[in-house]
Amino acid sequence: MKVSTQPSKAENTTSHRALLGQLGDMDLRLLRVFKCVADCGGMAAAEMELNIGTSTVSRHIKDLEIRLGLRLCRRGRAGFSLTAEGQRVYEETMRLLDAVDIFRTGLDDIHQRMGGRLDLALFDKTVSNPETKVHIAIADFSQRAPDVELCLHVASSNAIVQGLMDGSFQIGVMPVHRNLQALNCSPLFNEKMLLYCGASHPLFRATPEPKQWSDLRVHHFAGLGYNSPNMELSHQFKLQRRATAFDQEGVATLLMSGKYLGFLPDHYAAPFVQQGAIRAIHPDIFQYDCTFVSAFRASPAPSRAAQLFQTCLVQAHATGSASKA
Repeated sequence: MKVSTQPSKAENTTSHRALLGQLGDMDLRLLRVFKCVADCGGMAAAEMELNIGTSTVSRHIKDLEIRLGLRLCRRGRAGFSLTAEGQRVYEETMRLLDAVDIFRTGLDDIHQRMGGRLDLALFDKTVSNPETKVHIAIADFSQRAPDVELCLHVASSNAIVQGLMDGSFQIGVMPVHRNLQALNCSPLFNEKMLLYCGASHPLFRATPEPKQWSDLRVHHFAGLGYNSPNMELSHQFKLQRRATAFDQEGVATLLMSGKYLGFLPDHYAAPFVQQGAIRAIHPDIFQYDCTFVSAFRASPAPSRAAQLFQTCLVQAHATGSASKA
């Protein structure tokens, strides 16, 4: 999403601003349209998401601009972009709509029914882990709470923790390596991390292979750039981190360059190993395990929907079933 900071001639000559005043249902509808347009990067792109014609989308944006007395976006040959004021309105719209969703969820709890939206955050490249049963939990939850809209996000562990704390996410599934006192965590499954190198790396065909952590220090290491077991281990054994990635896809790309060593989940790396693009180095030595947990904020108390999804997660992983939902 591009943000243009240069004021237009029309904006410079605006002598007054309209005040929004009372906020009504129509304003909320216009703001939701505006958010969708900003998220999609243009009116034509938002047409399918909103299920209304582009001309109607354009009219809604124009109506909102008149209502607010602000120029929110520019559209033309140069493409779509938000004005500086449009970016501010977008940020405030996000806060407002999130608050509305929280209010509706609270009312559902008061009435002892489950509705509204539940935001679930899942750690990167989790779905290929044969030990994960998140899909089974989703199927169970969808059957038990059919009126709840489930929104799935993929994020780093740090982003998940931050989202849980600020209320952006209600439930998180992530690897945990430190005590998170502000969160309630329940163990779900494990993930094995192995050390890999690319096909053109000197260690790919080296004999004998290195057998001690100190032997790895002469090679460049590609590690994750946030607080994690990966970072802790690289510091502990004094590995030369010369490249940084922020997800497993980034680490895999760096490994395939043949210039770095790095850790990947064994389940995610398996297809690349079969292709001969990478291989594990002494997997009986150079490895570590991650424990994945489900987490939600301890206070304030989670919604009934969040509590139910937490129950579904724990029950799904307690069965040990590997069936697909």
